[in-house]
Amino acid sequence: MNTSFFGELLQAISERGRALLDRARERRGDGAERSASFIELCEELLSGRGEASGVALARDILNRYTELTTGPRIAFFEALATRLGPDRERLAAAIAAWEKAPSDETAAEVHLGSEPRRQELFRRLNLAPGGTAALVRMREQLIEAMDHRGDLGVVDADFVHLFSSWFNRGFLVLRRIAWSTPASILEKIIRYEAVHEIRDWEDLRRRVDSPDRRCYAFFHPALVDEPLIFVEVALTRDIPGAIAPILAPKREVLDPEKATTAAFYSISNCQRGLAGVSFGNFLIKQVVEEVSREVPRLSTFVTLSPAPNFATWLRRERMAEASAVLTAEDMAALAALDREGWWHNPELAESLREPLLRAAAFYFLHARTPRGVPVDPVARFHLGNGARLERINWLADTSDKAIRQSHGLMVNYLYDLGDIEKNHEAYAEHRTVVASNAVTRLSRPAAELVATAAG
Repeated sequence: MNTSFFGELLQAISERGRALLDRARERRGDGAERSASFIELCEELLSGRGEASGVALARDILNRYTELTTGPRIAFFEALATRLGPDRERLAAAIAAWEKAPSDETAAEVHLGSEPRRQELFRRLNLAPGGTAALVRMREQLIEAMDHRGDLGVVDADFVHLFSSWFNRGFLVLRRIAWSTPASILEKIIRYEAVHEIRDWEDLRRRVDSPDRRCYAFFHPALVDEPLIFVEVALTRDIPGAIAPILAPKREVLDPEKATTAAFYSISNCQRGLAGVSFGNFLIKQVVEEVSREVPRLSTFVTLSPAPNFATWLRRERMAEASAVLTAEDMAALAALDREGWWHNPELAESLREPLLRAAAFYFLHARTPRGVPVDPVARFHLGNGARLERINWLADTSDKAIRQSHGLMVNYLYDLGDIEKNHEAYAEHRTVVASNAVTRLSRPAAELVATAAG
């Protein structure tokens, strides 16, 4: 029995339920279905009904949702926010019962009463064939709407709450992507690659079919043939310090038996509707274990990662009237970043190397968001997965995108199997950035400057 079987079974239940639903509506009058608004159909689904007719109604709602244009879709999100929140009467009664007689039972009723009704709506919609995929797409459109409608955040919080349970690591399946993988999946790998663009099919073949290359993807049983996240791996002799040699069309292919290092050079999240939903920690550890089984001689596991927020952070520091991070000398030297094509000028680039690397080391070790986590999203991912910040690489990526986002810097995060859990706990408990001595030494001048300014 497999996913396909259960999908067909659910479809059959839905078809049977649709027939029951149609007969019930006929008894109420031909105009009932036509007059029911979209949100009223959702209320009907929440009112409680048999499993078969409920599945059919859920499918009907999701089908109608796909036909909504932008305006009605936002109106639906508004209704979710305003009309399908907690049942206030039930919650008030539950609170009163708790205050009168605190117990596990009355506490449970407070919990149930405080849950927004839209969460139960999403659960019931998820019963429809293809319901999970439809809800992921729905949240993707909600995220787009939230660019201009912050009041819809309560609906988004409920999506994140439910998706965090539905997409936890226990449900994910790791599969290797090879040239023999179905074309429908390979096309999605090309489309979803978010770090280093895959130019064409030949480029993809070099990444998945060469003896010294690997690609792995995580899948969820409810999203058949839809990768959630995929990792591209290069087998190398040493820790790579630049991306160009890895992606070069004409390069010398390395015999895997001579490789000592597995470098994870691209990690892409595929579903925008799952943005902000943690798939759990140690995903990369699972990839490490998988590639280790295939190539037992490997002893070093690192990333070659972008630093997408570094240039923005540095620009703010340079514009500050009195930066606590940059000295006057650094400010003067970094002014060269404003010169067009500075990275093509060896003398100019060399003058930027030391101040830029010092600033980057401080950025990775000490720059924090208001929530107290590292500013860099890639750093948050790898530190949460138990990696160590190993090395900052100068002009490792000179593509237009990388120059714009990180002034060409890339970072190696080291996955030491013996330290992954310890590093993860240090980050999870205290937001500690575990780093090599080389990176720590680089950041010391800026860190001392900040300490002096604070004192």
